[in-house]
Order: sequence, then C-alpha cells, then structure tokens
Amino acid sequence: MNTSYRIIPCYTGDVSGVCSALFELGGMVVIHDPSGCNSTYNTHDETRWYDHDSLIFISGLAEIDAVFGNDQKLIDDTVDAALNLHPKFITLVNSPIPYLNGTDFEAICRIIESRTCIPTFYIPTNGMHDYVPGAGAALAEIAKRFVSVPEGKKPGSVNLLGVTPLDFAADGSAESLRETVERAGFSVHSCWAMGDSLETLSHSGEAAVNLVVSAMGLPAAKVLRERFGTPYVAGTPLGSFSETVFASMRRATETGENQFPLLERLNQTDSGIFAIGEPITMGSVLAAMELPGTVLCPLEHCESLLNKNTLAVVGEEEAETMLKNAKVVIADPLYRPILPKGAKLIELPHEAFSGRCFRKTMKNLFTIDYDALRKEASL
Repeated sequence: MNTSYRIIPCYTGDVSGVCSALFELGGMVVIHDPSGCNSTYNTHDETRWYDHDSLIFISGLAEIDAVFGNDQKLIDDTVDAALNLHPKFITLVNSPIPYLNGTDFEAICRIIESRTCIPTFYIPTNGMHDYVPGAGAALAEIAKRFVSVPEGKKPGSVNLLGVTPLDFAADGSAESLRETVERAGFSVHSCWAMGDSLETLSHSGEAAVNLVVSAMGLPAAKVLRERFGTPYVAGTPLGSFSETVFASMRRATETGENQFPLLERLNQTDSGIFAIGEPITMGSVLAAMELPGTVLCPLEHCESLLNKNTLAVVGEEEAETMLKNAKVVIADPLYRPILPKGAKLIELPHEAFSGRCFRKTMKNLFTIDYDALRKEASL
C-alpha cells in the first residue's frame, strides 16, 4: 500500500493520454468501457472540446457483454460509426474490465479494418497507468504507420513532439512554443499533436531534428530516429534555458547525435529546491529559473530522462519522504498537503494532475517571467 494515494490525486490515466494525443488527427477513438466513463477525459483532461469536436466514443460495455465476451457488439457498432463518419483511422483502447477479461483487441482490429478498409490499430491501455505511456504509444503508432519516407531533409526544420493540453493546457501555449522556436531561426515542420493535421504529420520525416518537449513525445522521437535517422533533443525552450536547447538542436543536426541538455544542466543537489511533475517540462522550469534543484518524476516510462537530479518517485508516501527537507517546491497546488511544514510552494497547475481545478490560473510556461519566479523562490 505504500505506492497508493490517500491525499493527493493520481495522474491522468493512459486512456486519456491516447485520446489527448490523437484528438486533432481526424481519427476515431473507441474506448471499450461502460457507458459514461469517457466523461472523465472530456471533463477533466481536455480543454479543446470548447473549440471543436473529436470522434471519441465509448463502447457502452454492459455487464452481460463482459461476462460472456460479446465482442460482436463492439465490432458492429465501431464499423457502423466508421462507415458513417469516415475517419482517417480507427483506434481501440480499453479500460480495466476488458483488460482483465483478456479481450483480443488485435483480432478485433483486423476484423474492423477488413470490413471498413480504414487503418485500425489497438493501443494497449488498461486504465492502470498514467498518461505518458498511453500518449507516447499513440504518437509512436502514428510515426510507424502514417509518416512517409522523405525525399530529403529540410535544413533548419523541426518537429515538436509531445504537445498536448495534458502538459501545456494554458491558452496559447502551443502557439507560444512555435513562436519561440521560430524566433531562434528554426522552421516548425509539424507539432505532435496540437494545431496540425495527420497530413502534416505524415511529412515529419523531412525535418532535420525533433524537439521532445515532454516525455510523451519520446517514443515517437525514437521511431522517427529508427526509420529516418532524425536526431532528437529532449528539452523545453523556456526562459534563459532556451538558448541551451537551441544550441543542442544545432549540435544534433550537425552531428546526428541525440542530445539531452537537461541531464547536463541539472547537476547540483541538496539545495532544498524541488520541482514535481513531468520531467522534461519541470526540469526545464528549474533550468530557466537558474536554480540548483531536484526534479521528482512520478510518471512512468521516463527512465532515459532520469539522473541523480531527476528522480523517479512512486506513490504519495515516497514523495512525502523525499520532500521531508524541502525548502521550496515548484508543483501543482494539490501537492500542498504532503509538503513539510515551512516549505514554500510555487504553484504551477498541471492539467494532467489537477484537471480543471485550477484552469483559470493555468500558466503559459513560455511566457512566464522566470527571473521573477527565481526571486520568489529565494524569498
């Protein structure tokens, strides 16, 4: 039970991660789950519903269907919807119930694809993991299936990988990221996956470098590296840290080698300063504040982003133990109850942690005054 949560919430689940990653790409996502369960994603994890719709459906799994393994209903309903709505692809994801029942989603996908002639694939979720592996697997599948072989590379072009409201929920965040990168002299080839279509993403092999701005973009970066040899840089261009990120991007295009500027920048310990959350964005926040500190990463599939100053933390109890000597903590406001007495909390609301609770005060990471934030931390 020491990995459970009793006070603070857990992070957004892998099913929501898939939905968020694929929201704007013109596909149809079918969540195999009892009716109504997609409201968690719609209500708490997705800000784009206010602007436009997406083909995200729930299968309406009934108890009798689950007990007797009635997969035909899922197949028929999905085929019927697809033939009426004509999505560019179909994605199946599942919740704990069909996972425990051992539903053969791969076979179901083959049947649906043969009846619709629409590319159909399964993202192996089960509702028991956080959003990073879910979104990461979804973007990796897009990279495998839909990115075409390029005729050549476009110098100075970059794909932005791992951009969804789960990590960048404040209004204008995606646009600010594009502007920041373009001011540095790069051209944004595609953004995975906010503001660009599947057609745009399909030409991502032409980019000279990939910029991974959150951990959910790392699996796609690895696929694009394997398929087209495109090097990637892991870092979010925030404040003064932007120049380090851009220098790493130029180095990556010159050498063809992947770059991890955060692992080089975060090299001091025992300062009493902690940042909690997704490791690339929160590490970049610390780097932009030019403060020595430690990033606590409570998310999965981030092993390659960890070092002595970016530590994995599992569960509320372990987080509380690691924070026992904290003086300053940069984190979502809902972390406050487990902080030690006297520790200062600098609030950075995170959609994937607190949902819509602090949506009105959500900060655009690319327009924050990090000098002022550093002064606040030192008071």
